[in-house]
Amino acid sequence: MRASIGGARVRIRVSNEMGSTALRIGRASIGLRASGASVNAGSLRELRFGGAAAITIPAGTPAMSDPVDLAVPAQADLAVSLYLPGSAPGTTLHNVALQSNYLSPGGDYSTTATMPVARTLASWPFLTEVDVEGSLPCLVAPGDSLVDGQGSPANTNRRWPDYLARRLQASLGSAGRIGVVNRGISGNSMLKDYPTALLAGRAALERFDRDVLATSGVRYLVTLIGINDICYSSGSNPIPASELIAGYRQLIARAHARGVAIIGATLPPFEGFVYYTAAREAVRRSVNDWMRASGEFDALLDTEAALRDPARRTRLLAAYDSGDHLHPNDAGYLAIANAVPLAPFVASGLVAGEQAF
Repeated sequence: MRASIGGARVRIRVSNEMGSTALRIGRASIGLRASGASVNAGSLRELRFGGAAAITIPAGTPAMSDPVDLAVPAQADLAVSLYLPGSAPGTTLHNVALQSNYLSPGGDYSTTATMPVARTLASWPFLTEVDVEGSLPCLVAPGDSLVDGQGSPANTNRRWPDYLARRLQASLGSAGRIGVVNRGISGNSMLKDYPTALLAGRAALERFDRDVLATSGVRYLVTLIGINDICYSSGSNPIPASELIAGYRQLIARAHARGVAIIGATLPPFEGFVYYTAAREAVRRSVNDWMRASGEFDALLDTEAALRDPARRTRLLAAYDSGDHLHPNDAGYLAIANAVPLAPFVASGLVAGEQAF
């Protein structure tokens, strides 16, 4: 996993929240990745859970490791190794990780600098968070495939939150030491769980407390979500814009109740996408008009303006289109990151050290 900011201590969060049986972790470790399934040997650290090397995580629950000292540079690749001594159904995972992950043959290789590889995975099983230097503020980006990075090549870290982390550090200096946490889940919706969206996670309103408010140091969030609510509803009689607006207002209220600044994000154009209809387009446009006019968010990321074709505003600019007419390519994700307003971060006056682990 790619760290956004650097720091001197790390810990991980392992989840069995979608599991129906206990998950046994026999041993775990973390280090700076060298390449492939190898870590820099001098950086390898054993992780413990409440002082113990092993932990059994009950069904439906997560587990946090104890923090360990590890010098992590900004934008470093971290390798987390989990030894699973028994059968472990992969029910809790991040499906579209856009990152190669590795499975070994049988045996515990968690303290080995180079792990033998039996096969690779494109998903992150069980590992749901790496905290680096918990004393610094962070931005959380909940959302769908547009946040998850669908359309960008694997193993390149070119999702727009990746680009944003680099932009904050390059543009704001020490004030840009803001952790950027990507909580995008491909297929995710804001209001409900759609059975046709496989492995799409819980709806944003349901997972908001767990995935946003419970994140260490959260001070900001960017909400680019809602297009799947439109696309998975009826093509001729889609979800009303008023229902989506009510959902956004709930996110705003819940963020503000915890002192978190919320940046809204307009929904991108999608004419030509397989789920496009004129009726769905009308809902998208109404939602975006409300976002721009209402002033209810603390700031606005105008995703549509950043990506649209000036000659046909219902379409992505061809130079930003990954090919399916909804998901951007790398240039499009960079355009989104460059459109995020920096004023909320400059004006916040936050002081590092407000939270620690």
